[in-house]
Amino acid sequence: MPRAPNAHGVCAANATKLTMSSEELAFLSVAEQGRLIRDRKVSPVELVQTCLDRIERYDGVLRAYITVCAEQALASARQVEREIAGGDYKGPLHGIPYGVKDQLCTRGIRTTVGSKIMADYVPDFDAAVVTRMNAAGAILIGKENLHEFGKGGTNVFFHGQPRNPWNPARNAGSSSSGSGIAPAAGLCSGSLGEDTGGSVRGPASANGVVGLRPTFGRVSRYGGVMHGWTADTIGPITRTVEDNAVFLSAIAGHDARDHLTSKRAVPDYTGALSGDLKGVKLAVVHEMAWADGVHPEVRTAFERALLVLKELGAQISDLSLPWTKHAIPLNMLTSDADVASMFVPLLRTRWKDFDVGTRTRLATAALVPAAVYSRAMRARAVVRAQILAAFERCDALISPTHLSPPALIEDAREKVESRVDVAQRLILRRITTHPYGTANVPALALPMGFTQNGLPLSLQIAARPFAEQTVYRVGHAYERATSWHRQHPDLERSLQPLLRASATAEGYRRWN
Repeated sequence: MPRAPNAHGVCAANATKLTMSSEELAFLSVAEQGRLIRDRKVSPVELVQTCLDRIERYDGVLRAYITVCAEQALASARQVEREIAGGDYKGPLHGIPYGVKDQLCTRGIRTTVGSKIMADYVPDFDAAVVTRMNAAGAILIGKENLHEFGKGGTNVFFHGQPRNPWNPARNAGSSSSGSGIAPAAGLCSGSLGEDTGGSVRGPASANGVVGLRPTFGRVSRYGGVMHGWTADTIGPITRTVEDNAVFLSAIAGHDARDHLTSKRAVPDYTGALSGDLKGVKLAVVHEMAWADGVHPEVRTAFERALLVLKELGAQISDLSLPWTKHAIPLNMLTSDADVASMFVPLLRTRWKDFDVGTRTRLATAALVPAAVYSRAMRARAVVRAQILAAFERCDALISPTHLSPPALIEDAREKVESRVDVAQRLILRRITTHPYGTANVPALALPMGFTQNGLPLSLQIAARPFAEQTVYRVGHAYERATSWHRQHPDLERSLQPLLRASATAEGYRRWN
């Protein structure tokens, strides 16, 4: 069940390292951790070591990480400590430990993309987002687990099954699973994931944290092993909306090495966090909120969220976007074909080294005729136009991020053997997220409550292109009016049986 951290003013002016436990320190927001580091009340070495200790204790079960950069992270933390002591403070991310999905290249650190095929690949360069996070003074603590090659549908994870920290029998979300687990479990302060049709928002939803899919072109994809050229985005996963805005401020902006990045100026995202929603027009998308198959506890939580937003001054209406249901097959067909086009040689030579879910999906996509692909791309434009037209009537669109709580791991596997499987395993779980990937607009997932069994539920807010300030404004106001973001998983309770099993089996990081 959820547990709130001790609220005794650890971020107040008179706070010291002695007034909080390591668990309290781990679950502070980035904004709070940053202020304590800036004021030299918490050492970045202490914060990094706290995360490393938690990784050692819990990650043999959770499997959030593929590679942990312990020595490098501690060396960086000691350097940061010297810089701040010398008056060289770089800003709110200086000294903050972060992780990245293991499809983002890191100089001298292996980038496996979750695959046996890439298990030994060590790039000699950093992805643009890693360069920018490091320039802001953040400390890379590790590379996070994912579905193979960043595609959903992996059945057997080469680096171990990612598990939900609220209940390890439950799914931890889609492709960026490790990037959602890590901040939720206090194994880092925030992560960078990748979202094509929901792979940032899905893990954020399943793990009870905040995840943003930014506007396509807002963040450079240089150095990411990403082949869904027309939909892939890199976005932050954090414990609060403010932290998410801080991360985006660091990684957003034009990059000449990625010709699809926008030259628009990066606004002050944290400046949009006013808490005021008076006059803001929100619209509930019927097909994404009240569709057949919505879980009753999701419906109840969403109805309560609407009441909170109304109390904050938002004007809420309903609208229908009938074409959004087509976004799922259109987005999967086109993005899968994009990815498959890069892997045909490997499919021929390393067929048995792919997970069966990955190779089945890619081999199928490799057979899509060019004429079908072209028609699907034109149809995507029609879906996108309908979504963009909705923003002429409102400032943001809202819905649950997912229509069901996190499923049991076995039930979440995408084994399609019937029409019912297509509806439940492919369509229903994507109906709320894929439309915004198809439209390439920003969408934010944030905590919306819990089921009676303590599983996280999530609210989604989407806005017009480059309106990240709007989704942050709405999300932050809702977050401030609720307490969901202050609740964290009790890992000693939820993981205890598996921790005992791990200790008596093959040891740390071998339990699967």
